[in-house]
Amino acid sequence: MKNRFIQHLPLFWVLALSVLFTQAQAQKDFYDVSTIQNIEVKFEQENWRYILDSLRFNGDAVLIGDVVVNGQPIEDAGVRYRATRSFQPGGSRNGLDILLNHVDANTNYQGYSSIKLSSALRDPSMVREVLGYEIARLYMPAPKANYARVTINGKLYGLFVNVEAVDEGFVKRHFNETGGVMYRSAPKTDIKAQEGCRSNIFGSLQVDQSADCYRQNYELVMGFGFDPLLGLAKMINEKPDDIASVLHVDRTLWMLAFNNAALNLNSYTGQFSSNYFLYRGKSGQFTPILWDLNLGFGSYKNTGIGSDLKLSSVIQLDPLLHSGNNERPLISKLLSNDLYKKMYLSHLMTINNDYLANEKYLNRAKELQQLIRQELTKDINWASFYTMAEFDQSLKMTIGKKSKIPGLAEVMSPRAEFLKKHPELNVLPPTISDITIKHREKLSAVMVNTFKIQAKVGEFPKRVKIFYRFSSEEMFREALMNDDGKSSDETANDGIFSIDIPPYRDARAIEFYIMAENARMVTYNPSRYMYELHKTNLDELNQ
Repeated sequence: MKNRFIQHLPLFWVLALSVLFTQAQAQKDFYDVSTIQNIEVKFEQENWRYILDSLRFNGDAVLIGDVVVNGQPIEDAGVRYRATRSFQPGGSRNGLDILLNHVDANTNYQGYSSIKLSSALRDPSMVREVLGYEIARLYMPAPKANYARVTINGKLYGLFVNVEAVDEGFVKRHFNETGGVMYRSAPKTDIKAQEGCRSNIFGSLQVDQSADCYRQNYELVMGFGFDPLLGLAKMINEKPDDIASVLHVDRTLWMLAFNNAALNLNSYTGQFSSNYFLYRGKSGQFTPILWDLNLGFGSYKNTGIGSDLKLSSVIQLDPLLHSGNNERPLISKLLSNDLYKKMYLSHLMTINNDYLANEKYLNRAKELQQLIRQELTKDINWASFYTMAEFDQSLKMTIGKKSKIPGLAEVMSPRAEFLKKHPELNVLPPTISDITIKHREKLSAVMVNTFKIQAKVGEFPKRVKIFYRFSSEEMFREALMNDDGKSSDETANDGIFSIDIPPYRDARAIEFYIMAENARMVTYNPSRYMYELHKTNLDELNQ
């Protein structure tokens, strides 16, 4: 390396010291939750803490260092403290951004070009981020997360939460495309709004005076300019009936439902509407992406209305919080639409039923704690904030006299029970069952060349829709399924809804999900339709 004086260990020593650890995990994904990653950082400067402190206060500059990730050496990475509210000058346990591709744009580890290490400072349980992202990924694009053991200049820096960066690589992996524009909501709450701009709108997507005004509340991550963001805000606030043309409504509803169900108030739903990304790709629609779940599950208690909530009020947070609040247009405008409101409530019910009410979240939290407990006993920097006794108690009781971080089960188990009994959720949703696709008749020479799909739908459906595509690279199309005795529906009003879908051009496969709507709720089949779909092809149907 030029203009540097770092004394390197010979490469074979680096590999030799790491080989025992890396052999077992070398073939696993960098974000495999069952494996604690090993990250070694080497700076030539012994006063690296002071330098990183200085850089944190003076822009986005980095300190150059060598990094070894699970035995793979990477030279000239850029390292800086993360720009989070938990940063402490002179702190022993600040989160890190490691830019593996700082010098060489092609440098990466398993395709990941940067590493985000969260200190989880406001989470004595050390599970909120990993667990939260794990739940979110069931329903929407969200980062992966696991744990990493970090050493700096040969000394243990600590056990950190290793969170996948939301960057160009993330876009490629989740949206199968490159390019586009992306913003991160990161309001500068301690700075007065610039002249000519509105004050205290933060990341709420209220309409500001100009595109340039959004610079104070959003970071431009990809693309150019803030005009698309202003256009999105105007459409949400001024033409809500056309929101779907610029916003992926369903993914937005999933994010909002997650924030409410999981009491993730350090988010759009909370005080500053912070910690989410907005990505717009080839479809022209923005998709929101969750970020920074360290304060989820009731650790952050301010909704932006008044002071911090007491624990009892957090537990009983209104499922329709902000539905009438024009200062939260992403919620109020979407939930003013009857269908969108039903979809939102359905997603809220699904998350509660899948992961909270059955205490699956708690069992998973215990597994994660068991995985990392031994590592934490060695982490003297973590021990300056919490004791192992507090770690062990953190799932069931409040920790901290000042911050008062509620135990995971202390807040989430009564939360799940509250949601189950809430009048908006304690309703009978439609039922969808017995989904069939017509095959070629046995011994018949007549080939099936159309997808004839039926489903039994109960609990007084007023509308049944199918969403389908002929390739995973296509956008979903939608169509009504009918119970009128026509097409493949042999008998009218028997609760069997059907549709005939001819393949487009030379398509031979189809994947789909079904949505049924009644007066109070909607239901999906499969319930995790974003990632689990019904599939078939003409070859199978003609066997």
